[in-house]
Amino acid sequence: MSPKPPDPAVRTGLIEAAARVLAEEGPKALTTRRLANEAGTSTMAVYTYFGGMDEVWHAVRREGFARLVARLDATPDLADPVANLAAGGAAYLANGLANPHLYRAMFLERQEGPGVGDDTFQRLVDTVRRCVEAGRFHQGEPMTSLGWAVQLWTMRHGMVSLAIAGLLPAEHVPLHFADMSQRLFIGYGDDPEAARRSVDLAMRDHRRPVP
Repeated sequence: MSPKPPDPAVRTGLIEAAARVLAEEGPKALTTRRLANEAGTSTMAVYTYFGGMDEVWHAVRREGFARLVARLDATPDLADPVANLAAGGAAYLANGLANPHLYRAMFLERQEGPGVGDDTFQRLVDTVRRCVEAGRFHQGEPMTSLGWAVQLWTMRHGMVSLAIAGLLPAEHVPLHFADMSQRLFIGYGDDPEAARRSVDLAMRDHRRPVP
């Protein structure tokens, strides 16, 4: 009899259970037995699908960023670079609110050196640079785009974190995000009316509560 093939649903269930424990109780609470109990499976399944708890932790972070990348990739490519920048932010918010436990686990601990998720931040930096190259944002020092990307990521991350913690109603997130994005874009040098049009274009499918 051939061995039973791996079941992707079991692996996904283990990842989501691990993310839930990590987010709610921290890394010390996540043991092999606890994970198996939470996922409704055996400890052997943990070793079958991951080889050990270190790999579980890495798998949780990879899954979180993989879902973020999938959400970003599904965002329509707009001809307006500033609208693209805002649309990427809306996708970031939607992903975080749709996967709260994974989102918390993604940022539980500081990573040493290059790691999972670096490419998603670089995507943000590149999008900001395209806005500069298009003449929508001021042409500044070489590090200016990086600094603006940090500010935009901090805004997005803060809103998701507050909403997940129950300190900011999720239905209010799109409104605050659109207003703050527009104000930041104007601060970066965009024409106020052009910034408004770009944000409106990006947010046309996100004015309702983020799922």
